[in-house]
Amino acid sequence: MIKEEYKYSDITQKIIGCAMKVHNTLGNGFQEIIYQRALAIEMYKQGLTFVREMEMPIYYEGENIGTRRVDFFKEDKIMVELKAITSLEKVHLAQGLNYLEAYRMEIGY
Repeated sequence: MIKEEYKYSDITQKIIGCAMKVHNTLGNGFQEIIYQRALAIEMYKQGLTFVREMEMPIYYEGENIGTRRVDFFKEDKIMVELKAITSLEKVHLAQGLNYLEAYRMEIGY
């Protein structure tokens, strides 16, 4: 039996490693799209399959009320949303949690 906190740990460790490499290589100050492109290259080099900027519908009581694009989806299990900011705020965490719930995802970064 897999403990929930270790579920997909092999994949999540690779994603975090890729993100750290991109950050250490590029540093601060670029627009989000630059980091997104670099992360896509790094994840590809690590053998990770993913969908980038996949548009997902958002529903309210069964009605489609709009769409949102999340930066990366990994095997319909893990969501990665990039932020090119100096510090995360509560609003960013709330956004991530909303995406997880809206897209019925298990893990998000």
